Amino acid sequence: MYPLGFLPFFYSLAPETGAVGAALIIPLLVLALWFYYAIVVARSSSTCAEDDDDAPVNLPGSSLSHILPFFSRRFDFINEGFQLAGQAIYQFSLLRTPVIVLSGEAARRDFFQAKDLDLTAGFKFLSGAIPMMPGVTSDLESRRIALIHRRLASAQTTDRLARLLPQILEDSRRTMDSWGYSGTIDPFERLSELIFQTTVRCLAFTELADDAGAVARLKGLYDTLDTLTTPATVLLPWLPGPSAVRRLLATKRIYDIIGAKLDERTKGGVARDDTPQMLIDAGDERMIIIGFIMGLLVAGARSTGTTASWLITFLSGHPQWKDKAAEEVRRLVAEHSEPSSTSTSSPPPPPPPPPSSQTPSTSTSASSPLSSLSSTLSAIPLSAWETQTPVLDALIRETLRVAEPHVAMRQYLPPAGSSGKAQPLYIAGKVVPPGAYVMYPFSDVHLSAEVYRNPWRWDPGRTEMNLKAPYAYVGMGAGSTVCLGKRLATLELKLITALFVLGYGELRAVDGRGAPLAELPRPNWNDILTCKPPAGSCYVRFGRTAA
Repeated sequence: MYPLGFLPFFYSLAPETGAVGAALIIPLLVLALWFYYAIVVARSSSTCAEDDDDAPVNLPGSSLSHILPFFSRRFDFINEGFQLAGQAIYQFSLLRTPVIVLSGEAARRDFFQAKDLDLTAGFKFLSGAIPMMPGVTSDLESRRIALIHRRLASAQTTDRLARLLPQILEDSRRTMDSWGYSGTIDPFERLSELIFQTTVRCLAFTELADDAGAVARLKGLYDTLDTLTTPATVLLPWLPGPSAVRRLLATKRIYDIIGAKLDERTKGGVARDDTPQMLIDAGDERMIIIGFIMGLLVAGARSTGTTASWLITFLSGHPQWKDKAAEEVRRLVAEHSEPSSTSTSSPPPPPPPPPSSQTPSTSTSASSPLSSLSSTLSAIPLSAWETQTPVLDALIRETLRVAEPHVAMRQYLPPAGSSGKAQPLYIAGKVVPPGAYVMYPFSDVHLSAEVYRNPWRWDPGRTEMNLKAPYAYVGMGAGSTVCLGKRLATLELKLITALFVLGYGELRAVDGRGAPLAELPRPNWNDILTCKPPAGSCYVRFGRTAA
């Protein structure tokens, strides 16, 4: 792309063959020099830093071949780093950037209690999986970030979630109806689609959530962003390689879809009871509204979709826990639902209309067992779902522990002191210089045999969950940084689980031939986005409960 722009200049200095060669070679030489400079400087600065007794030990090697596994096999890379370093804290360089990796109880405590560790800056640099559009989802002023956080809190008030509850159930019911009365699904595809639909319902425009085709296109674009996140797009975001260009186009299309819905709403003048309307009524800027939806859709749907996929998979391999969850939901129904349809209590808000592209066979399934179940569960108040479901809480908590491959990422950005120089941060006795990136892998505690017996075993009844050790469980964050969408995500997971355990009499993990699995696959923590097992290794066979 860029080399072709040099051609007119080189044509004036050399014949055609020489001009084309120069146009291609010179930019490559510049890039090579940049790599050399970055690596040499990184190596020399790391060596200097290691002379400090308080500095974390450096991993050997700083070439691209050494750091590429950080992107493709992050779980293995981090664990192998601890083995090579022989210490609980080490550092390595992503080109010129120092990255410090932590482990152990002291480091975990200091990390989650530390001030001036910037989550946004760390995640942007080390992840690269969020659609980046300056002024919309990235490079935001602190006041805009604070405003988005306040709006997300407002989207999860008790009143708002109570109105969303029947809509989440109805969207889930429609999606599950489209699977048929019995069959086999790939939970890591179908549950991801289901959660994306409910997340669009909760955070985006009603008109968008009602359009199944538009939701599918939007999810496809976000999936494209995931598959096109490469070491080059993270380390060299300015380099216009094929993946970077396709990511840019996908991000622009997401922006266009959401922007078009916003324009339709504001020009039409018809208010709707949804989250974007709350931002419109508050007078928020166009870029804030679009950025709010773009960023939170992927952040919410991806992590919650991963949890939902593994939760249903675990239940399909542990029928005793499916039965316990079903019994708990039946108790809620018995305690909070009216025995007849002539209830004196106020009815729940009406469910959303069928998506515009829904097939006739699905849209006319109002008399299906799942439809009746959805209405029954809608009558259970929000307070009961949030405070009277210890079994569902345990299922979610344990799933997050075993199958959420999260790595907390921060950048140390302290304010300058009175002398004009920022002070270093100490974590477990090791120095973190200003500007350095810090990572804490959740696997350090969640998969630690010193904290959890047989840590890879999924066991919601394990007694270790009651440990009082500091930050022994960090499922949705800890300290001052807790998942801002925790309340909504937990409600989505509980409602979907309730539909599964009561709506399906059969729920069994099977292989690609339909034979029951003797053992469930282990979550793949190297898959940092979805934790999926090997393709084709696990499916879920389901059968509806008789009406």
